[in-house]
Amino acid sequence: MHVIDSHTAGEPTRVILDGFPDLGSGPLSERAARLATRFYDDYRAVVLEPRGQVAMVGALLVPPLDPTCVTGVIYFDVGAVLGMCGHGTIGLAVTLYHMGRIGTGLHRIETPAGVVTVDVEDESTVTVTNIESRRVKAGVTVDVPDFGVLTGDVAYGGNWFFLVDPSPIPVAPDNIRALTDLAVATRTALNTLKIGGENGEPVDHVIFYGPAGDTVAHSRNFVLCPDDAYDRSPCGTGCSARLACLAAAGQVGEGQEIVQESIIGSTYRLSYRAGQKGGVIPSITGKAYVISVAELVFHPEDPFRNGIVL
Repeated sequence: MHVIDSHTAGEPTRVILDGFPDLGSGPLSERAARLATRFYDDYRAVVLEPRGQVAMVGALLVPPLDPTCVTGVIYFDVGAVLGMCGHGTIGLAVTLYHMGRIGTGLHRIETPAGVVTVDVEDESTVTVTNIESRRVKAGVTVDVPDFGVLTGDVAYGGNWFFLVDPSPIPVAPDNIRALTDLAVATRTALNTLKIGGENGEPVDHVIFYGPAGDTVAHSRNFVLCPDDAYDRSPCGTGCSARLACLAAAGQVGEGQEIVQESIIGSTYRLSYRAGQKGGVIPSITGKAYVISVAELVFHPEDPFRNGIVL
């Protein structure tokens, strides 16, 4: 299996070029469902140790249905197959540029959540225009066992998020373990109570916010991903959900640029335009770097062929 690894603002992406089982045809949402069920062990083996690493996201290239798209892609981590991935899309665009498959300028990419656009500025800098994002529920209160009551918003940015601002724990690197424990407990409480999307979709990410500047235009976040690892980047789909919440609350205007900082200090630049369905169309600008070109080997006698699962 041939792969190219990159990182976007510190968060790793592994693009699978070839060697993965054929998912068949049909809409990407159907192919993603097949990946999540029929090929569960296969996709996890790509990102689990010893081949992968904590927080790695896989990006499986597939033929798009939309002929205007340069490729289709299905994202996943150890915990779930994802609808969209912002950092992964920036990493994918930089990878395709590195391979000579695309140049600078605008390109369309098909994902299970819909078609997104990438604007490649140079070999490292990409702006992703995401699918329309929306706040679904505001001021939701949840009692988290052993931690107390939290209040936040439920929003969609290509994945489902619960956003808490301000965080009950300072958003700082020294608190990563405490923030992780709180976020895992919060997501469990939300899903136990069936607090999520309009059609019962479960929350898969939890985000806590803290100040990084004097205004809402610059904040720091901690993002828990489905695999229970924290996002090293500011999280592109999470930033999309954040923009939807800020826009709905009247805190950030159309076209206004804000900066979102991650728990490790990396940043994205964000803005939005109004969507056609009452939400927002987010734009996320970040940098990614190719770090490895590799061939993965899956030996039939390797006891950890499918990864280390504890």
